[in-house]
Amino acid sequence: MPPTPIPTEAFEKIAVGIDRPEDVVVGKDGRVFASDHRCAVAEIFADGSFRRLGPKGGAPNGLNMDRQGRILIANFGIYDREDGPLQRFDPASGIHETLLTEVEGRRLTSANYPVMTADGNIWCANSTHAETWPQALDGRTDGFIFVLRPDGSASVAAEGLKFPNGLALSTDEGCLYCAQTSGADVLRFEILPGGRLGMGARYGPVLGRLAEPGKPAPDPGDMGYTDGVGMDAEGNLWVCLPAANKVVAITPGLQVVTLIHDPTGETVNHPTNVTWGGADLKDLYIGSIRAGYVLKTRSPVAGEPLLHQR
Repeated sequence: MPPTPIPTEAFEKIAVGIDRPEDVVVGKDGRVFASDHRCAVAEIFADGSFRRLGPKGGAPNGLNMDRQGRILIANFGIYDREDGPLQRFDPASGIHETLLTEVEGRRLTSANYPVMTADGNIWCANSTHAETWPQALDGRTDGFIFVLRPDGSASVAAEGLKFPNGLALSTDEGCLYCAQTSGADVLRFEILPGGRLGMGARYGPVLGRLAEPGKPAPDPGDMGYTDGVGMDAEGNLWVCLPAANKVVAITPGLQVVTLIHDPTGETVNHPTNVTWGGADLKDLYIGSIRAGYVLKTRSPVAGEPLLHQR
């Protein structure tokens, strides 16, 4: 059964005043962190307040964690016309470090979202090499997925992608899912030994329309620019559609179900990522590239535990 839709009024706005909270990550200990344009990460407390941690630089975007509780940061530097490396911040020590600035001679300009598998590999998307990120939404295929292995080696794992964005793993870590923003879809790749990917194939249908030069703009509710993705414990892949103020799920049977939709954008405003936390993994957090707050509610289904939550 697909998850039950969540009404807009069920959401609470927390971390009000945060700057560009693209993503949220929740540690096994329950600590909640969000992206913030003014620092490395912001910690969100139970009362909804927050504090900024680490240095400002670039545009922290997708977040994840390793088993040691260190936060992996994909820096979408192109947002400020800066480099966009893969970084790491340790809340315990305050150490902020750059893990990777280029792959096979390709400079990282728009690292977007990282995920880590049990073998220690970090998978991440680099969305584009366009001069500015809006230019990249024209359908160009200069995006790629790369892998950083525990031995420090890195390589391009998939290329020729249309603005690869959010990533998620299947329950058995056998597949990697990637939102292809200017493809309005999601791709699925088989994860092969040695930090390699098989050929990607579309997972489910196209999820909406894209703007086309010389043609009338699509209805906002039909916009299909896919962004962050997240896997729940029942195998539904949640997909954020920020331009539509909508979150949908692709079920294991490849049906598409609308879970969240706020046509006004007054509450759910350009949702970019979904994250689960709490003791039962039913606390749902939604990040945004437009809203100055993070959304929180209770999820109808638990999230699939990430590596650091197991």
